[in-house]
Amino acid sequence: MSNASPTVIITGATSGIGLGLAEAFLREDYNVVGTGRSAERLQATAEHLNAGERFVGVAGDVGQPESARKVFAQAIAHFGKVDVLVNNAGIFAAKPFVQFTPEEIEEQISTNLKGTLYPSQEAARHMSERRAGKIINITAAVAMQPHAKVPALLAVALKGGLNQATRALALELAPYGVTVNAVAPGVTDTPMHAADDHDALGSLHPLGRLARVDEINAAVLYLAKADFVSGTVLPVDGAYSAGR
Repeated sequence: MSNASPTVIITGATSGIGLGLAEAFLREDYNVVGTGRSAERLQATAEHLNAGERFVGVAGDVGQPESARKVFAQAIAHFGKVDVLVNNAGIFAAKPFVQFTPEEIEEQISTNLKGTLYPSQEAARHMSERRAGKIINITAAVAMQPHAKVPALLAVALKGGLNQATRALALELAPYGVTVNAVAPGVTDTPMHAADDHDALGSLHPLGRLARVDEINAAVLYLAKADFVSGTVLPVDGAYSAGR
């Protein structure tokens, strides 16, 4: 199927920020291709979104290059092109660095780093040829401003590196008319965080509360439509990254 509506790929679209983004882009009349680890969760997501043929779920491990090739092939087969890639899939753990196991380190490298690099490679190839497109990375405010009360070295290292990679890729793809930006959320109200922790987590932000998913959506949608913004990392964090 091909139509005039723009198409977005959202990695990690089955819950949290990714699911909220799928809902938001559908409301903006985008076709949405969402990735997830299991076909069952993607089927549940499709039923929740109730968008018919405008939503396509593609199961796979986002940290594997074949998954990136598969999702772009499916998106192009269904909708003819990809206008926006949102690299949303990610995992986060806050604990002392010495407590991370080798398996946890490899998992974070696979999901948070490779899971952005491989889809971005496919997007760069496709969008450069079309001479149009937008890549948006979801990173983290803690990567912009580490916090003594949030021991999260892996997130700082990986997401912080992606913040810099966002700028570098923006320069590389600018001659092709492709923009590359990032949104760096603060702690966001998703099922990842227990309700009992909301007050403590909210207090980390100078504005005194958690971010809402719709506030992250608004920033991503802005970058999806902003043709002359590229190479920026936009914090949506209630002044978390502004300083201490």
